Amino acid sequence: MSQVANAETVQVKYHGAVSLDSFACSEVNEGSDVTRICYDKAERYMVIRLKTVYYHYCEIDPATVQGLLGAGSKRQFFATRIKGNGTDGPFDCRTHPIPKKYRG
Repeated sequence: MSQVANAETVQVKYHGAVSLDSFACSEVNEGSDVTRICYDKAERYMVIRLKTVYYHYCEIDPATVQGLLGAGSKRQFFATRIKGNGTDGPFDCRTHPIPKKYRG
């Protein structure tokens, strides 16, 4: 991850405002709809921007995030290893707890 965000808050779809103070964020410039990846390693919590909308993923391990960051196609990696099916997924915050510090 390249940098730590300072005093930035983003709106996460289906959740609300999330401060990126504790996240390491990377901008993605590969021409896909994955445009930014932010990860709080201590909380195992990721916020990802797809085009212009932020989504969140819970209990996501550092190895998966590193795999995403290093993937030749971040969109393909995201779709096959992270994204859920609409009701559940390996890191879906509807079925995995949102870290206490990020709850509304």
